[in-house]
Amino acid sequence: MLKPVKTVELYQKPPSPKTYAAGEVIFKTGELGEVMYGVIKGEVDIWINDKVVETIQTGDIFGEGALVHEDHKRASTAIAKTDCQLGFLDREHFLFAVQQTPMFALEVMRSYSDRLRRLKYLL
Repeated sequence: MLKPVKTVELYQKPPSPKTYAAGEVIFKTGELGEVMYGVIKGEVDIWINDKVVETIQTGDIFGEGALVHEDHKRASTAIAKTDCQLGFLDREHFLFAVQQTPMFALEVMRSYSDRLRRLKYLL
């Protein structure tokens, strides 16, 4: 039986997590997305059309859509709700993790699917 992998654990190993102060913009809609994030500490608000549609909490991931789609454009804006510490994966490391760790791929798909389901009712 495969041992479940906590997706955010993969983000705790980059050279140095990124830190953001409350209110700081992490990325904006339409920008080229080069990394996805895991929240190690803090909370991040996801904005679409000037409305907060979700608050990402410690242990969750966001920004994966930009690495999954070929155009790599951000579909939302992410702003630190609190002071945050974020781990990150670039496309190369993301693809490696998906290939080498099936549970990582499932967790990313689950997170993405859950987010789409919630957004369906908000927009």
